[in-house]
Amino acid sequence: MQHSILAIILAFIIVIILGPIIIPVLSKLKFGQMIREDGPRSHLKKAGTPTMGGILMLISLILVTFLLTRGSNNLMLAALLVTLGYGIIGFIDDFIKIVRKRSLGLRAYQKLIGQIGIAAIFAYYVYTNSIIGSSVYIPFTDTQVDLGIMYIPITVFIIVGTVNSVNLTDGLDGLAAGVTTVVAATFTLICLAYSLLLLDSGQLYYGNELSNVGIFAGALTGACLGFLRFNSNPAQVFMGDTGSLALGGAVASIAIVMKLQFFLPIMGGIYVIETLSVILQVAYFKLTGKRMFRMSPIHHHFELKGLRENKVVTLFVIATIILCLITILALN
Repeated sequence: MQHSILAIILAFIIVIILGPIIIPVLSKLKFGQMIREDGPRSHLKKAGTPTMGGILMLISLILVTFLLTRGSNNLMLAALLVTLGYGIIGFIDDFIKIVRKRSLGLRAYQKLIGQIGIAAIFAYYVYTNSIIGSSVYIPFTDTQVDLGIMYIPITVFIIVGTVNSVNLTDGLDGLAAGVTTVVAATFTLICLAYSLLLLDSGQLYYGNELSNVGIFAGALTGACLGFLRFNSNPAQVFMGDTGSLALGGAVASIAIVMKLQFFLPIMGGIYVIETLSVILQVAYFKLTGKRMFRMSPIHHHFELKGLRENKVVTLFVIATIILCLITILALN
């Protein structure tokens, strides 16, 4: 428990220290955000705000995790590599946007190939892991279900879906970081509880593995908290795809090594709603020629309905807290 709490504090401090160093560098290099032309008019003033701030969280996450675990834990290391892999995809995407001065970076199929590739490798690793295998916990029951070979495609779908959902959620100052802080903190608590139960029952190896995953989740919590210092409205820096894709990879990988991937739609309900709003908007427009929402993702809809940006972020974070409490109840 002490190591997980220490991870939160250290990750927070590192981001706070790095922020005033890295943000001016991003600004000097003209790594400014390109604002989508069809977005809310109020967002146009954000053009030029430094992006790729996800680097702050990644550096903090890597340093703290290795400092407190020494990289000796297989599941933790796998989760960290997945996070880094998605962060690299996001970095390339952000870099292309900046160099070509446009709001779109990698083509959709290019990002998808990379995302599926990382997810498939990780899913296969977990599937062949003697501790985890192909079984998953079912919410609100005390049972596990063995998915067999279907575990791999289902897990790949969950990872890619989570990564892109977090990416869609990153549309308001502090939104993705705020929501993910709550989700990561919840995972930290669950990891601690599970690891203690496993250690008490004599399952020492898996218990120690999850204890270190809890440190990783704690570092993620602290990194997100620290980033909020610079990303809350008005944002001094945006995380970019470097940050949002990495956060999605981290959240998904933690859930999977704990066999809790079916709990993600509950605790990450905001991610799900953001994604569904985009899907429904596109489908409804193709069917009727009209828009279901004023703008998607749905956080923009609320903005255009008159809610201030800070208000929308606060409401979404509160909703996430409630959803995470429901998730804890669902653990049975």
